Amino acid sequence: MDLMDMIKSAKSHPDYKKAGMILCHNGVVRNTSRDGRPVSELFVKADWKRLEEILSETKKRKGIVEALAQVREGRLSPGDDIMLVVIAGDFRENVFPALRDTVEAIKSEVTKKTEV
Repeated sequence: MDLMDMIKSAKSHPDYKKAGMILCHNGVVRNTSRDGRPVSELFVKADWKRLEEILSETKKRKGIVEALAQVREGRLSPGDDIMLVVIAGDFRENVFPALRDTVEAIKSEVTKKTEV
């Protein structure tokens, strides 16, 4: 997983000149759960087909030039990168909601996590 490689990939898109911004999300494993319990490990499984569907849907949104995401599966520790998302598009009123909605969809529909 390399965020800079993903940004380079977005910049190589044929329609990149239509973009006015690139937004990125770098999700990491926290050392506590949402309810405050300590987390020593996180096991992640991803639905790759659904990830591709979500990215395809994002790319169809108004003003979006490119949508990329990577999810790390397996056994992760606090501080490890778990998800990278890169959205390139025209204006912030299109790109900010696209990033938020894509991240939320990936978290709720793609990743299955078990905290230890």
